[in-house]
Amino acid sequence: MNISRCCLLFLQYSAVDTNPLSLYVMHPFWNSVVKILPTWLAPNLLTFSGFMLLVLNFFMLAYFDFDFYASGVGHTHVPSWVWIAAGLLNFTAYTLDGVDGKQARRTNSSTPLGELFDHGLDSWACIFFVVTVYSIFGRGEAGVSVLTLFFILWVVLFSFILSHWEKYNTGILFLPWGYDLSQVTISIVYVITAGVGVETWNGPIFLNFHYRDLFSIMILGMNLQLNMEDCCPQV
Repeated sequence: MNISRCCLLFLQYSAVDTNPLSLYVMHPFWNSVVKILPTWLAPNLLTFSGFMLLVLNFFMLAYFDFDFYASGVGHTHVPSWVWIAAGLLNFTAYTLDGVDGKQARRTNSSTPLGELFDHGLDSWACIFFVVTVYSIFGRGEAGVSVLTLFFILWVVLFSFILSHWEKYNTGILFLPWGYDLSQVTISIVYVITAGVGVETWNGPIFLNFHYRDLFSIMILGMNLQLNMEDCCPQV
């Protein structure tokens, strides 16, 4: 990839976001949050802090569910307070990722390096939030197979790469609806799990269709929507 062209694209950063959840709920919320942040707070610090919260989430769940069997029948389950903490950490990380760019524009400190730093950490975050939410279902008899998790990880990572390939060719980053929906949904599911227990997600929703299947379909469907946007950009 031509380095000078990449730098030019970062300098001419442009993004399109048509998600109603993002436009009418999250952006107004982020606009309120960024106003209370001190102007001396560096946007890159917000970006890094949000990423580290996801890393903390990952290691916290890894401590209580190292082999992804904790949600299975007959195993010691993850404590309820851990799920509440996971929900709060995930949503806070999502919020920091939403306000770092606004803070950069607010303080007139936007740089190509800042965008590269943000998107670089986002690429790593794809792994952490998918693997962490996997602990809800686990790999037991009623859980999700490791092979399924492997394919889901590849779909998420490929979608992330594809969206930036589109930006490289069009100069515009089309933000997928799936990202905001997945982050809000995951945060809520963590908190709900603390109240209802992981056993709730083991039972079927209808006939032989389980919540684990809904989880896989949600992730794959959201990324399919992103791939369709990338193949047919609105330019």
